[in-house]
Order: sequence, then structure tokens, then C-alpha cells
Amino acid sequence: MTQSLPSGDPTLELPFAHGGPVLGGRLRASPEDFVVEEELGYQASGDGEHVFLTVRKRERNTHDVARAIARLAGVPQVAIGYAGLKDRNAVTTQHFSVQLPGREAPDWSMIEDESLQVIDAQRHNRKIRRGSLRGNRFGIRIDSVAGDVAEAEQRLQRIRDAGVPNYFGSQRFGRGGQNLQRADELLAGRGRRGGREQRSMLLSAARSQLFNQVLAARVSAGNWDRAIDGDVMSLEGSQRQFMYEPADPSIADRLAQLDIHPTGPLCGRVGRALQPDADARLNEERALADAQPWIAGLTRLGLDADRRAFRLVVSGLAWQWQGDALLLSFHLVAGAFATAVLREIVCSPDADETDPDS
Repeated sequence: MTQSLPSGDPTLELPFAHGGPVLGGRLRASPEDFVVEEELGYQASGDGEHVFLTVRKRERNTHDVARAIARLAGVPQVAIGYAGLKDRNAVTTQHFSVQLPGREAPDWSMIEDESLQVIDAQRHNRKIRRGSLRGNRFGIRIDSVAGDVAEAEQRLQRIRDAGVPNYFGSQRFGRGGQNLQRADELLAGRGRRGGREQRSMLLSAARSQLFNQVLAARVSAGNWDRAIDGDVMSLEGSQRQFMYEPADPSIADRLAQLDIHPTGPLCGRVGRALQPDADARLNEERALADAQPWIAGLTRLGLDADRRAFRLVVSGLAWQWQGDALLLSFHLVAGAFATAVLREIVCSPDADETDPDS
């Protein structure tokens, strides 16, 4: 395998877009310092063969909660649905569905304890599918802040106005980047294939690493947030993609308004997915020159190619200083990582400490 594997966390050496963090501080002093609220964009229908649960968990990962729900309901794991995984070292609100056709729901309070509360339970007409969410709202407290407050204010305003590179966070790669070594073995046909969920996690880690490589090259070149010849563009908040047209006079304004973004590859079978051309294609080829065995493996194992925006819009970013603490709140679209925002502001030894399967 010629793909270069990083030793340790592969996100530590990624280039910054705005000059690097301007503050030092402590993140996740307690789970209450990292609050996440999942936003599906829809509510329970009120009837149907599923139960739509809204739960609040503390220091528990999503898989553990799903298993607890399945045990209480007396159903197999496959009957439980959820839209996405959430951090373990946090207080998170998220939604689960439980398929109970023709059956009464159990007493959900039986699974409650100091780490889990059931906020609401209603009937629903379909299973919650992975990825079927609008995004997440974050409330984050950074303690023991040190640094230039005025400079930090300017940085926060810049992030609000211009966004940040849409890097995949270290959670995707496991502790110390161990998922990439396991993905390398899987793509090379070595080692155990494992179950479907584990296999999916490893393949996702591999192509997340490849995307980060391409984005890092664009950040280093200073064009991660603007279009170059041959770019595939995406519309903010939408799956719609289109080819960049240099002759279109509206492109510059739409980029400045955070309405559209250039994209990078999620490698796999090409199919009908739009592909870059000209300068954008050459940039990607250079960034992935050593990754062809991985790309061939992802294609062989059936992943469909897609595109991901290079830029992450940090919606509703607000902040408040409270003594030596900085309180942040913001909303991110589905699939985005809060650590991609935090790394541009604060340097903290525990910034990326998350459960590897959360």
C-alpha cells in the first residue's frame, strides 16, 4: 500500500485557514461543557408502528443507548433507528425510533438513570434513517482561556463571516488514528472484514482521510473558499451540485454570501456523480497521487463516489465571555464537525477527546 498513513491523530497537521488558534483553554472539563441538540427538521407524526423517542444522554454513546432501548422494548437491534452518532463526553439530545407494530410501548422510564432521560415518546409512521437530519446545535464552554481577547473577537467574526474548512474531525479516525490502519488492511484484503457496521466505519475513515488531504492542499494554496477552473460546486444546505462556470458573473457574490462552495471528493465508484475538470482535477490528482490503491479498494468494495463542500458555514455563531471562560453557540449542517470550528479558535490538549464510535 503506497498511501501514507499518519502516526497518531491525522488532523493535527492539517493547515489552518485563518492563521491558527489565538487562544489556549480547556475543553470538556465536564460533559455539561459540550452540549449538542440534534435537529431532524421534522417531528413525530403522532401515529404509526414506530415510537419516536427524544432522549437526553450524558457520558453515553449512541450505540449503548440504542441497545438499552432494544432490550427494554424486547426487539432486535435492527428495529431501532437514529439519524447519527453523538459524542460520548457530552450532554446530547437526540432522537430514536423503535418499531413496535401492534404492540404497546413499554414504560420508558425503566431505562432512565443519571445518564439517560426520556424527554418525549410519541407514535411515528417510519423509522429514523441514518443521515436523515438537518444538523446539530452546539453549546460549548471553554474554560481557563488565555490569549488576546481582541484578537479572538476578530477571529470569531471572521469565522462567522467566512466559515472554516470542512475537515472531518479526529472522531472519524479513532483513537490515535487507529481506524486508518485497520482501513488500510481492509482495503488491501488483509485481516478480518468484521461486521457491516465496523466495515462501514473503516471505509468511511479511509475516504474521510482522502477528502481531508485534498482540502488541506486547497487550504495551503489559499483557494479552499473560492472557485477555480473545473470545480464542482455545491449549494449551501442542499444536495444540489453543478459545474463552475467562470463566465457567470454571480459566482463571486454567491461565494462571498456563503451561498455556494467548491467541493472535494468522497472517493468511490464514479457512476453519475459530477467530476472535476481542468485545474480542480489536477489539484485532486496531485493530492491523491499516492492514494490510488485506496481509491481502487473503495471502488471495489462498492462505495459510490460523491462530493462534499470544502467550506463549512458556522450558522448563528454567538459568543460570550464569562470570567476566564468563553461560551460559544452555533449550528452546523449534518455531517459537519464542531472540532473543525474549535481548532481555528483555541488550542486545547483535550479539544478532540471523543469516544471513537460517537
